[in-house]
Amino acid sequence: MGLGIGERDKMARRAAEELKDRMLVNLGIGIPSLVIDHLPEGHLIMLHAENGVLGMGETPEPGKEDANLCNAGGFPVTIRSGGSYCDSTVAFGMIRRGLIDVSILGALQVSETGDLANWIVPGKRVPGMGGAMDLAAKARKLIVLMNHTEKTGQPKLLKKCSLPLTAKRCVHMVITDKAVFSVASSGLILTDIFMPNTVDDIARTTEASFVISENLKVID
Repeated sequence: MGLGIGERDKMARRAAEELKDRMLVNLGIGIPSLVIDHLPEGHLIMLHAENGVLGMGETPEPGKEDANLCNAGGFPVTIRSGGSYCDSTVAFGMIRRGLIDVSILGALQVSETGDLANWIVPGKRVPGMGGAMDLAAKARKLIVLMNHTEKTGQPKLLKKCSLPLTAKRCVHMVITDKAVFSVASSGLILTDIFMPNTVDDIARTTEASFVISENLKVID
């Protein structure tokens, strides 16, 4: 089964805690796009989209969407005061120059060394990696939001990715519906657990090796 609205929002809310004023942040499609709605009022975070939007605001109310204003996934967005537009070459130039402080992306698999696989969907035709390869290679910090397991119950945090990689050793943090991991040079560190999960639950559904932080937090 897929994630419910509450589970998706708790992940987005936890990711929003990693963002600070004056950061330039790129949000991927899916769960990462929800991060916008969990930022504090009056924040000074500049949200970037590859299609050429800088300064995105919260999700528009139903019926108040602007058909000409969308994010890279084609979903409607708003723009904050001081925001701007550019063409996609300039937007990608910001990424490739290393100007993105944080990128938040979805994933199909992440390895214990921080390898990312997020562009090949088994059994489906896809046009290519898109901007994920640029963001994975050049963002100063890469946060992944994803289900902890497949619909079949198979782990998505693996010792080694079985799907084609987007980039190697690029992920800095993984937030799932069960837990939060940081990626260190030594491997995964379990830093947060979402209730009602336990460490045993996490271990049972995670193929990758991990250690438990001395400051492990339990999030209600």
